[in-house]
Amino acid sequence: MKILALSDIESPNFYEKFDITPYKGVEGVISCGDVMPELLTYIATMLNVPVFYVYGNHDEIYEKRPPEGCESIDGRIIEFKGMKILGLGGSIKYSEGKFQYTEEEMEWRIRRLFFRLRKGVDIVVAHSPPFGIHEGDDLAHKGFKAFLKLIEKYQPQYFLHGHTHMNYVYNSKRFAELGKTKIINCSGIILLDL
Repeated sequence: MKILALSDIESPNFYEKFDITPYKGVEGVISCGDVMPELLTYIATMLNVPVFYVYGNHDEIYEKRPPEGCESIDGRIIEFKGMKILGLGGSIKYSEGKFQYTEEEMEWRIRRLFFRLRKGVDIVVAHSPPFGIHEGDDLAHKGFKAFLKLIEKYQPQYFLHGHTHMNYVYNSKRFAELGKTKIINCSGIILLDL
């Protein structure tokens, strides 16, 4: 399954200059949060494929202007092309933002989905990374320990996230592995064959 994944594109000028040509043939789009709603609407219109998203810590704008033609999977499990996809947006709590969670709150969000998770999950789409992987040095860019437990227990094939821009962390890497799970930092734009 060919996926266009993106995250943390906050410039309103970006979508006006975005060249869709290299992304023809993708079967779906996944936003890991903090993407201008206009860009997601543009991609949904131009590619004419399902666009799924979770909320980033800066996505309160979506409450006034949600991306058109796109589907929030935040706090849900959906099935797409035979794969079960779990969405868990937001970041670690560092201020009073709506899409920020304490460790306990994120654990509760995961526990709420227990009955659906018993059937397994193939892809986790999050905004923040797991604790200790692709995270930043400051509090705002720390990962969730709850995600480590989720990966250990359910062993999804993929864990996609954003939040830690590739230029934030010196010598940052886009790919990591934890057990059988491939962890991918989708900051910016990346084509994935999942």
